[in-house]
Amino acid sequence: MKMLFFSAKPYDKQFFSRANEKHGFELEFLETHLGPHIVNAVDDGTPVICTFVNDKLTEEVIGILAAKGVKVLALRCAGFNNVNLEAAKQYGIRVCRVPAYSPEAVAEHALAMLLTLVRKTHKAYNRVREQNFALNGLLGFNLHGKTIGVIGTGKIGKAFARSSPGSVAGCWHRIPIRIRNCRRRAWSTCRWMN
Repeated sequence: MKMLFFSAKPYDKQFFSRANEKHGFELEFLETHLGPHIVNAVDDGTPVICTFVNDKLTEEVIGILAAKGVKVLALRCAGFNNVNLEAAKQYGIRVCRVPAYSPEAVAEHALAMLLTLVRKTHKAYNRVREQNFALNGLLGFNLHGKTIGVIGTGKIGKAFARSSPGSVAGCWHRIPIRIRNCRRRAWSTCRWMN
């Protein structure tokens, strides 16, 4: 079975090719994004198209894909706002997507961004590259003793609180049942608020 990837980066090719070793699908990778300008390049009889966030799966594009025999649109992303789901349903094309990214990875990235702002490492990095080691304007502040508000206690909010350096003091939630499920050692520093 052939799978055609659009908006493919070198890491896509590396990881999908490695994962495909035990399956033996025919994989083809294109760097261009999928849209009306390129949809006719899809070979007839290609059953699976794998797309990413910048691909435009409009009704026109989906109609052409259906005429070429595409049966599955596999999205390498959680969002699907770039896909006309009604058109896919109308043409009998199944759409699948990534259900979620690693909540820990997203939370750690948010924590890294927070620390970058607090410690001004983004500015310090640029200065050091220019051989400027002056501290003027680079003084940050401690997070210790500060209140960090976590708005939402879903998977990412929980992971953020666990990753934070013991300083999460405010967790806002909307669904009371989550409180019972979350009060574990990671939440010992949280003060629950409505």
